[in-house]
Amino acid sequence: MRKNQKNNDIINRRIEDNLPLVKHVVFQVAVHFPRHVDREELARAGALGLVEAARRYDDSRGVPFQRFAAQRIRGAILDSVRAADWAPRSVRLLARRLEATEQQLASELGRVPNLSEMAEHLSVSVDELCQLQDRLFRSVVLALDHETTDDTDEELTLVDVLSDRSAVEPSEELEARELHSYLRDAVELLPERQRFVIVGYFLEGKTSQDLARFLGVTESRISQLRSEALRALKLGIEAQYEDSGADEAPSGRVAKREAAFAGALTDASSWRERLDRWDTAYDVPSEPLLPIGQL
Repeated sequence: MRKNQKNNDIINRRIEDNLPLVKHVVFQVAVHFPRHVDREELARAGALGLVEAARRYDDSRGVPFQRFAAQRIRGAILDSVRAADWAPRSVRLLARRLEATEQQLASELGRVPNLSEMAEHLSVSVDELCQLQDRLFRSVVLALDHETTDDTDEELTLVDVLSDRSAVEPSEELEARELHSYLRDAVELLPERQRFVIVGYFLEGKTSQDLARFLGVTESRISQLRSEALRALKLGIEAQYEDSGADEAPSGRVAKREAAFAGALTDASSWRERLDRWDTAYDVPSEPLLPIGQL
């Protein structure tokens, strides 16, 4: 029992006395790794290597503990990096090649080399160099707690600055509700044939040939009806977001018809009704909008 306690004390003393060795080895090893590699992670892996070295050390072999421990610490760090690195070896070789080239040119030029100088030194085109860099950048993996900064120099992590593309701002959601509501009302206000074409073509998946056969007209007429309907929808909805007070009274039959359509769309529903509409899908009728004889 006393022997085990003595061995534990020796192991603990070896670990405590040689903790600075971990920092020294990390400093030596880290210069060969890209900047995004977390030095604290390397230090934690090195500390585990030191603990293993303290447990496995056999002083009867005549090897100084610090030399033995340094090898174990270095090996533990390298094993940790390899285990966490998902990129292939070729990418890592490429990273070292580009970094060595940049350092060499920076020493010769006294400044950071540009893409053209890098490409010329590597005997590749600028486009090929950009492709190599893209391949390298895609291999970089950062943790969400990786520290970064913004324009205000505030200390932030990646999770603080990454935007959630699935989340919608309340103002954007209200705008989308209003726009979809205008679209529903505008479709309902279209003349019957135009509405039939819009609903059939865009919502029911019917072809121009199907619609032409049903209406008894040519496909070119269907195309014309669709174009007229889309123009009416576009102008009618755009008018809802323009300052109508500054507009002059419309002149001409077409302009008056477009203005009348926009006015009817304005009066079709109140702003509260538009915003309260949660369902954005247009209700596709199960039966034709009108019998053929009434179209």
